[in-house]
Amino acid sequence: MVSVVQNVAIDCADAYGLARFWSEVTGRPLHPEDAPGDSEVQVLLAEGPVLHFNQVPEPKTVKNRLHLCLRPETSRDEEVARLLALGATLVADRRNPDGTGWVVLADPELNEFCVLRSAAERAAAPPS
Repeated sequence: MVSVVQNVAIDCADAYGLARFWSEVTGRPLHPEDAPGDSEVQVLLAEGPVLHFNQVPEPKTVKNRLHLCLRPETSRDEEVARLLALGATLVADRRNPDGTGWVVLADPELNEFCVLRSAAERAAAPPS
């Protein structure tokens, strides 16, 4: 027997607000029963577990031990620009001159996540 991952839980101060940010990031809807002021809100991903935002009283104090890595449909750089415009902040730029690497961003509540190269960018790269 095995366990199945039901959701990825993210503690936050504003469950609905942070879920709306991630809904925009992923292009996926909130659960239809979720509303402003709810202490638990879900983003329904197309595949895999849902993103579950759980309102908690304590603030974030240290670096995430678990984070999401995003592979955009467009280029990594275009996606980074889009996410910054949505309210993300730049934490670290790990892009390399040869096009490899990633960018570390933080969501509006400072939870870190990474933006990787797109599948097309990876396929177009010369073999290492």
